[in-house]
Amino acid sequence: MLDPSSSEEESEEVLEEERREVLVVANSSQRSHPAAPRELGRQGDGGAARPASPSPSVRSEGREEQERLQREESDKRLRLQLYTFIARCIAYPFNAKQPTDMARRQQKLNKQQLQVVKERFQAFLNGETQIVADEAFCNAVRSYYEVFLKSDRVARMVHSGGCSASDFRDVFKKNIEKRVRSLPEIDGLSKETVLSSWIAKYDAIYRGEEDLYKQSNRMALSAVSELILSKEQLYEMFQQILSIKKLEHQLIYNACQLDNADEQAAQIRRELDGRLQQADQMAKERKYPKFVAKEMEQMYIEELRSSVNLLMANLESLPVSKGGPEYKLQKLKRSQNCAFLDIGDENDVQLSKSDVVLSFTLEIVIMEVQGLKSLAPNRIVYCTMEVEGGEKLQTDQAEASRPQWGTQGDFTTTHPRPVIKVKLFTESTGVLALEDKELGRVVLYPTSNSSKSPELHKMVVPKNSQDSDLRIKLAVRMDKPPHMKHCGYLYALGQKVWKRWKKRYFVLVQVSQYTFAMCSYREKKSEPQELMQLEGYTVDYTAPHSGLQGGQMFFNAVKEGDTVIFASDDEQDRILWVQAMYRATGQSYKPIPASQAQKMNSKGSNIHIDLTQTADRAQKHGMDEFISANPCKFDHATLFRVLQRQTLDHRLNDSYSCLGWFSPGQVFVLDEYCARYGVRGCHRHLCYLNELMEHSENGAVIDPTLLHYSFAFCASHVHGNRPDGIGTVTIEEKERFEDIKERLASLLENQISHFRYCFPFGRPEGALKATLSLLERVLMKDIATPIPAEDVKKVVRKCLEKAALINYTRLTDYAKIEDTLNQAPPSVKLEEVIHLAELCIEVLQQNEEHHSEVRITALAAFAWWPDLLAEHAEKFWSLFTVDMDSALEAQPPDSWDSFPLFQLLNNFLRNDSLLCNGKFHKHLQEIFVPLVIRYIDLMESSIAQSLHRGLEQESWQPVKTITNSLPNVALPKVPSLPLNLPQIPSFSAPTWMASLYDSTNGSATSEDLFWKLDALQMFVFDLHWPEPEFAHHLEQRLKLMAGDMIEACVKRTRIAFELKLQKTSKSTDLRIPSSVCTMFNVLVDAKKQTAKLCILDGGQEQQYHSKIDDLIEETVKEVISLLVSKFIAVLESVLSKLSRYDEGTFFSSILSFTVKAAAKYVDVPKPGMDLADTYIMFVRQNQDILRDKINEEMYIERLFDQWYSSSMKVICMWLADRLDLQLHIYQLKTLIRIVKKTYRDFRLQGVLEGTLNSKTYDTIHSRLTVEEATVSVSDGSGLQGITMKDSDEEEG
Repeated sequence: MLDPSSSEEESEEVLEEERREVLVVANSSQRSHPAAPRELGRQGDGGAARPASPSPSVRSEGREEQERLQREESDKRLRLQLYTFIARCIAYPFNAKQPTDMARRQQKLNKQQLQVVKERFQAFLNGETQIVADEAFCNAVRSYYEVFLKSDRVARMVHSGGCSASDFRDVFKKNIEKRVRSLPEIDGLSKETVLSSWIAKYDAIYRGEEDLYKQSNRMALSAVSELILSKEQLYEMFQQILSIKKLEHQLIYNACQLDNADEQAAQIRRELDGRLQQADQMAKERKYPKFVAKEMEQMYIEELRSSVNLLMANLESLPVSKGGPEYKLQKLKRSQNCAFLDIGDENDVQLSKSDVVLSFTLEIVIMEVQGLKSLAPNRIVYCTMEVEGGEKLQTDQAEASRPQWGTQGDFTTTHPRPVIKVKLFTESTGVLALEDKELGRVVLYPTSNSSKSPELHKMVVPKNSQDSDLRIKLAVRMDKPPHMKHCGYLYALGQKVWKRWKKRYFVLVQVSQYTFAMCSYREKKSEPQELMQLEGYTVDYTAPHSGLQGGQMFFNAVKEGDTVIFASDDEQDRILWVQAMYRATGQSYKPIPASQAQKMNSKGSNIHIDLTQTADRAQKHGMDEFISANPCKFDHATLFRVLQRQTLDHRLNDSYSCLGWFSPGQVFVLDEYCARYGVRGCHRHLCYLNELMEHSENGAVIDPTLLHYSFAFCASHVHGNRPDGIGTVTIEEKERFEDIKERLASLLENQISHFRYCFPFGRPEGALKATLSLLERVLMKDIATPIPAEDVKKVVRKCLEKAALINYTRLTDYAKIEDTLNQAPPSVKLEEVIHLAELCIEVLQQNEEHHSEVRITALAAFAWWPDLLAEHAEKFWSLFTVDMDSALEAQPPDSWDSFPLFQLLNNFLRNDSLLCNGKFHKHLQEIFVPLVIRYIDLMESSIAQSLHRGLEQESWQPVKTITNSLPNVALPKVPSLPLNLPQIPSFSAPTWMASLYDSTNGSATSEDLFWKLDALQMFVFDLHWPEPEFAHHLEQRLKLMAGDMIEACVKRTRIAFELKLQKTSKSTDLRIPSSVCTMFNVLVDAKKQTAKLCILDGGQEQQYHSKIDDLIEETVKEVISLLVSKFIAVLESVLSKLSRYDEGTFFSSILSFTVKAAAKYVDVPKPGMDLADTYIMFVRQNQDILRDKINEEMYIERLFDQWYSSSMKVICMWLADRLDLQLHIYQLKTLIRIVKKTYRDFRLQGVLEGTLNSKTYDTIHSRLTVEEATVSVSDGSGLQGITMKDSDEEEG
């Protein structure tokens, strides 16, 4: 165990070392504090009688508590001293200004606000708000809510303080832009209008029920406070940063006289003079910091002097008095004026009398006159006022009974001791009087220290005046110009000026920030009688000089070769003069009156001197050491490191999403501190980089552009480019830079590896691009030699490989898929892998969407980025391949449930130009090629079987009438896919019929065939096979298979059609059965489906397609011919019945005699009309059946054309056979009715005029017309109104 005393000594040595590092001021009170514990310990050890020694643990706890208290005390002292320096920088800045061009930082979001935002969007999605929105907007909000707001990465970003409401809005805007661009165009509604409307609705949802007006005001105020801060706000900010109490601030404020610009300027002059002396001392003792080169030592001294000279020039360029009117500084010039006493060195710039000319403003307010008795009450009186050597002003007129005015006169003079004359006049009543009568006058000699309140002054009256006690009440206010620092009457005696001891009126004039003069003035003179430039003098209190008569309190100004003695009439005046001259001389020694306190007490004076009391209070509260400490003896580099660290901590914890950027007020104070106290720029940025990297490593969001800025500055400095004019480089700076460079490279590589989590959803905007740019800069060996792109690419490739592993590992952890893949059944494994694939695609899509700003600059600095991102994606997919292969291997043979996985992945990969036919894509194809081929083989066999069995059992009924009688054929199951492909299971009810077709088509077998072929082709088409040759092979195979299947179907249908038609009747009772129409429709559908299912581009396939078309066309012709032949057979049977009435036959004679005999007794029906009507009904009904049941108009027209033409030919031939015979009247009437009705019916069915009025018809028409005429001659009433003329009226 360590000895307690040794441990205590070590800790005290560490504390002492820290104190030497930060607080180099070594006054007695500072040195006594750390020694006290050691002395107490020794006294305890030396005591003879003491209690039992406590245990080691108790002593250790006591020592730790003591060390903790010492550390807290040391830290408090450090903060107070630092705040003292900061307060002086704020009180009188002369180097920096608050920047107004910095980007405004948005208010950051916290966890509670994020939860509120989530609840508001959830309420909108639940319909609980009054915001009206369409379905597209709701879908966009739902996607935004699910993907962005509920993301863990967003929650982490909010927790780190790097997220604002503006970030949320930008992400939503980016999401909806793609959605809106993909929407179809709407007339009268531009997409920009839709975007702005959606953004307005988003703002309404985000804002909730808050008052928009209040929010906008609050935001405006916060923005103003973010830009420009007053001094009081800056004081308050750094009190919070350094944990300074309000009382401590007030004590420091009063003791340092922070509200006194002259004191602050004097303090700066003393500090700069001390820094120059420090530089001279360093050069004299040759105690330099360790530089990278020996010749930098002398350069370092020159830089120190140059920096101080620059600060002096900055101070010199300021107005003489800040906060008042800006009196521009007068340019000092050399003067050879012999009247001017040269009291300085020969090379000094001397003052002329014209350099110290002052300008005063006088205000004279005349109130009233008292004691005016010599005038009548109604006499008019008035006053005049003038400053000798200037203009004269007059008051208004008043009656002698009430001589009151309140009139103010304003004058300007250059006389420090002006003469003011005020006179009282009355108007003269005499006719010959030329001037008004003077009643009295008063002459005043005001100074800047004179009383400014109204006072009564006795007026000098003319001789023999009755108003002996005439008084005037007036006020004289003489201002104090900003560059007149003090004035008053003093006795003075010098060796070169003021060589006689006498009382003079002195003015301390500040000509510029570094030039002061002590001037003596006479009355009514604007230029000083004598003056003494205070540069180089030291002022101090002195004892009274017995040989000098006049003056009570003495002080002097001493310079090598000269001493000037001054004396005032009272102590307060002396203190004020010494203080003013102390500020003017810039001396480091601060004058203190020897027995001031004793004199004050002995006299019992009521005079209160604010400065003395403030100093006493400060010393009482322990502030004197911080206020009086010499800034030149402090290690400001270490102090600034503490200040910058505390400021950055405060900044990252405020209400703004700063990303590491200081506020304008903080930048202003830090700039001022560095310039005033000589903190090197490289040290500042090295400390800043170190702090930023620590925060970034701890999870804070830091802008890489900020890191880049500081790193570039340090790199430029270390490599000798002098970014701030400093050419010296210390060994410490170079070593620290190399260490930070190594750390920064590691940090950047880690951020790129975690880019999805360090820059979630592309936030902060442009951060990834800036990180890559910074990494490229960090990898450079020096600032002049650019690093080869391949080297950067190599580093980034390594980072992205890590990123792939990180992203996939976190994704699988999120999906919780490991246990599922190990233990679940095959179907569950496949579902999980499909879900995982969806997540993987979502991740890569988000990478593309939110981290694509680098791709925009791909043609510039990062041309290799898209390739590396593609490699990252391939690596990502290679990790997924392991899980995918494992799940697919577990699937049973001839299982098709994995096709959705292929479609999902292939649809994503084929649309990505960098991943299409890449390594993973090819692996995916290799896995699914056997499955696709096997599936098509099975489907081909199944469809062929289904066709064969279906045609064997086919009833040829229209599909809509047999919905419950379809064949039950077990087929391979097509998976349920996103393309809405119908299932082809073992089915009984064709629910697809109504959705696919509007009217009754062919048979169940044909419809089943066409649908299966179409579904199979659509399935393969929707696979979108990426490899062209295999895709073409699949398409060719399916088209050829469809052609073979349709050919078989057509041939089998032709055979069935002929058999069916043979079984039908040949009489007029024939009605075409629906099965025949169904077969015809099968051929029609086959014709239509061939164009879709069998056509292929290319010569050979096109020829194959033509063969199928020819086959179908020939089959249709044959079917039509068979139908027409059937119809003609019926007509021939009708004509054969009419043949029995041929002239000259035995049967004709019997029929004629019987009809005539019967007609005498009863009404006998017209023998030919029943036959004609029956045939016409046969034609019409079959026409209606064909028109109703057959779906192809072209084929119906062709059928009717052939039917009509064939009918006319048969009738014509029948008539030709009877050319030599006269038609029986019944034959004539029947034929006329059949021919006319047939003509009209087929014309109504759309048969063309050319076909209707053929030569055959004309021949028939002529023959029947002749026959009609013959019958009319022989038997006029025999036709009973039946005629070939169009005008006859017959029953329809």
